Amino acid sequence: MATVVDSSDPKSNFPIQYREVNYLNCSSGWKSWFFTLDHKRIGIMYLIGVTCCFFLGGLFAVLLRTELLSPERVLMGPDTYNQMFTLHGAIMTFLVIIPGVPAAIGNIILPVMLGAKDVAFPRMNLGSFYLWLFGAIFFLAAIVLGGIDTGWTFYTPYSVQHGNPAIIAALLGVFILGFSSIFTGLNFIVTIHTMRPPGMTWFKMPLFLWALYATALIQILATPVLGITGLLLVVENVFKIGIFDPALGGDPVLFQHFFWFYSHPAVYVMILPAMGVISEVIAVHSRKHIFGYRFIAYSSIAIAMFGFLVWGHHMFVSGQSRVVAVIFSAITFSVSIPSAIKVFNWLTTMYKGAIHFTTAMCYALAFLFIFSIGGLTGLFLATLATDVHLHDTYFVVAHFHYVMMGSSLVGLFAAVHHWWPKITGKMFNEYWGRIACLGVFLGFNLTFFPQFLLGTRGMPRRYYTYLDQFQGLHIMSSCGAYLLGLSSALMAATLIYSVYRGKKAPANPYGGASLEWQCSSPPPHNNFDHPPLAGDPYVMESVVYNEEIGGYVPVECQGDNKQSVTASGENEA
Repeated sequence: MATVVDSSDPKSNFPIQYREVNYLNCSSGWKSWFFTLDHKRIGIMYLIGVTCCFFLGGLFAVLLRTELLSPERVLMGPDTYNQMFTLHGAIMTFLVIIPGVPAAIGNIILPVMLGAKDVAFPRMNLGSFYLWLFGAIFFLAAIVLGGIDTGWTFYTPYSVQHGNPAIIAALLGVFILGFSSIFTGLNFIVTIHTMRPPGMTWFKMPLFLWALYATALIQILATPVLGITGLLLVVENVFKIGIFDPALGGDPVLFQHFFWFYSHPAVYVMILPAMGVISEVIAVHSRKHIFGYRFIAYSSIAIAMFGFLVWGHHMFVSGQSRVVAVIFSAITFSVSIPSAIKVFNWLTTMYKGAIHFTTAMCYALAFLFIFSIGGLTGLFLATLATDVHLHDTYFVVAHFHYVMMGSSLVGLFAAVHHWWPKITGKMFNEYWGRIACLGVFLGFNLTFFPQFLLGTRGMPRRYYTYLDQFQGLHIMSSCGAYLLGLSSALMAATLIYSVYRGKKAPANPYGGASLEWQCSSPPPHNNFDHPPLAGDPYVMESVVYNEEIGGYVPVECQGDNKQSVTASGENEA
């Protein structure tokens, strides 16, 4: 494959495809990584950390499902089981899903998508990563200090265990992670406001940037509430001050209000970036301009706004007044409107498009199916009459995982496969990528769809044992978990193998029209030699496939001269 110079060279026929010196190898040694200010390297470190936490949390999930194969003891006792599902939920939520797309993929792609050299505050960006790392260490220290059995929501009075070092460590971890999230959101907002290239107005930004912008607003406005709540709980545990503990005159329901005022917006911190990824993947791999651009952009902001108004639907059975419950129910139904706008616009984008069933596109299609089920089942929980029956059952577990794991993490998987050639400069094996995607899709649905049935039949969540009549559905769910775990491992193995044995990736392997596809794969340290000029990021006709380089090039680069020039300046026949 020919490797050619930058299109800024008038003698060059094609844009540069691959640089021998890029951000991955421009400097070496552990200090060049741990003290780097390069947003791409910071994103890679986030991605590695998130992946490790994902497999640790997944291991806990597999152990939980193994225990639930039988109503009798299989692997662990009830106390260990309680600690296991607490750690599974906390690790997956705070260490994987929340930072997954924004911190990892966003850090790598956002500046390149803007045509910028870096984010607005590179040192703050590095500090955000180390805050995440230290928060993760505090969280994992809870395992060594005896474990926590409060559930991932840290509900009081379960979390008011005076002097328990494991709970204090976990809560301090949440507090530190909150600052990491706030700094990342602030950085992204300033970067998008101040570092857009010439020609990129607000309505010429890629929709992934709109999604990250809306997410950053939530991170800045909602996360301080969680941090303060966690700190108050630490103070209560250490100094025995009655804030949430009813034994000391505190109010445990107040904790629920504080927690869900953050945690429901946090749901959109998890899902909005994934929605932005799906907008990019569907447009590029359908080879068609995104349909309803402004509606999708505005719907991201609308979802962020609605997210602050619906926390009370988690508390329908907590004793709140009927009037308040009806209001929260009505607003919860309203939040489905902007979500539906996105889904219908994605489907219309694919209509009559030239769909390429790449691995990334397969994950996007899986996202549409899973997110639709997650959204529709949320309507039952928004309805007061049905929520009373379904509350605290496996129906809630299934709904939560369809929206959070099935949508947010599948969106992350789509992002990783879509931008993997750009991030690493290597192509992965599409066959094994699609096999892993099929396994993830089937395994996920086999795991969690039976849990809808368990919930409607009255199976409570978080129970160590259960009636014999539920065993068949539990076995089915556990088998799905095994398939999901194996498929996730296959996905990771396929990507890691490609780093060492994969073919060199062209600059634009999938035909995207946004700016990140205009630099080489992987990008150089400064991303671009010259500030690029932005246009419509979804005009797919602006690039055409070129067999010589195995990727897409701008239409104006297609000429009669097939000679290309290497990055070192040597002519290639």
